[in-house]
Amino acid sequence: MKMGNSSFVAIALLMSVVVLCNGGKTSSYVRKLIQNPVDMPLDSDAFAIPPGYNAPQQVHITQGDHVGQAMIISWVTVDEPGSNEVIYWSNSSLQNFTAEGEVFTYTYYNYTSGFIHHTNITNLEFNTTYFYVVGIGNTTRQFWFITPPEVGINVPYTFGIIGDLGQTFDSNTTLTHYQNSKGNTLLYVGDLSYADNYPNHDNVRWDTWGRFIERSAAYQPWIWTAGNHEIDFDPQIGETQPFKPFSNRYHTPYVASQSTEPYYYSIKRGPAHIIVLASYSAYGTSSLQYKWLTSELPKVDRTKTSWLIVLMHAPWYNSYYSHYMEGEPMRVVFESLFVKYKGDVVFAGHVHAYERPERVSNDKYNITNGICTPVKDISAPVYITNGDGGNQEGLSINMTQPQPSYSAYREASFGHGTLEIKNRTHAHYSWNRNQDGYAVEADKLWLFNRYWNPRDDSTIHIP
Repeated sequence: MKMGNSSFVAIALLMSVVVLCNGGKTSSYVRKLIQNPVDMPLDSDAFAIPPGYNAPQQVHITQGDHVGQAMIISWVTVDEPGSNEVIYWSNSSLQNFTAEGEVFTYTYYNYTSGFIHHTNITNLEFNTTYFYVVGIGNTTRQFWFITPPEVGINVPYTFGIIGDLGQTFDSNTTLTHYQNSKGNTLLYVGDLSYADNYPNHDNVRWDTWGRFIERSAAYQPWIWTAGNHEIDFDPQIGETQPFKPFSNRYHTPYVASQSTEPYYYSIKRGPAHIIVLASYSAYGTSSLQYKWLTSELPKVDRTKTSWLIVLMHAPWYNSYYSHYMEGEPMRVVFESLFVKYKGDVVFAGHVHAYERPERVSNDKYNITNGICTPVKDISAPVYITNGDGGNQEGLSINMTQPQPSYSAYREASFGHGTLEIKNRTHAHYSWNRNQDGYAVEADKLWLFNRYWNPRDDSTIHIP
């Protein structure tokens, strides 16, 4: 698309205004980085294939309905399709239940997938431990999970946040640190296996990644957001169906929220109404995604789910050179909705670093009015970038200078986040850096709920 001189001038003015305001803290911590992250070798224990004929592998779970009483159980078998059944029972009952799902396969260039199983088990009790068995008839494997508390405004619940994980030694450290956290459910903000970085989008790397994350994703739900590395669109090798590996391997409960695509949807989990948006699906005002979002937001009942959380991949507020301003078109379309409905926090990835801005908005800007500097807005969400999982592309280390006024904390390190919702008014957020083999709480703050407790929770002064 060609741009006129006035468009270039407008963008240049916007960029200059945004970066010429002194902001918060740029961390002084310098990661000991000799080279880019290194992939774990294919024979690593992290990728070990479970023993036994047709043994289920790459087991993972995600929420299977809108309120948390269903779970999608997914796994892969390689020798034959085997059984689609899941046997499950609760810790409070000796009665076994059986659910049967579907099996999928796909081809990608010169790769043919194993047999991908998805089974949705329903009518689960809240706040209950369930055990489940897959691989019926061949090699069985048993796992467990805990359902969330019943939807309610004051129930405590803890979410983890990871994005852009990949499968390097640093990825392994991030996942280990997260497993040692208090997280009950992982909010995953996109870019999973990075298979598209290998020759011909080597889909074997989807298999290794699935086995890598099983140690967490088989035991607690990962809520999926699609990133740019999930698109896998490559006409040069004859692959013209976007999201083919991702959509076959990682199902979402999009139908439960009347969404028209699996890449944007919503769930309720404990005290939170979580909206997942698709940075790489159409989002203009005439798009299906926009129409869905504008019908979904009025359904958010803050007297039942007190916290409104949004997930996306490409951040809207970003002061790194990597992907700078890339989220701007989507922000222009959607931001006023998040202010209107008092979103509490928006988590994104994409930029391979960490950043937390203050509560700001820029929804008055219309390109011609010159009002293009983000301003303090206590009705706006906090936009946090957690694209620091540890993938092979390495860290985004180049930052715009000086730090923008809206940026409270930024650091080029790997790590994970946690959001501990305490009640309807308070939640504690922390970002945990991978440092010398340990998880170090490098950034933290109390978040005040925008609906129930809309006080100023800023950590720096914004002029």
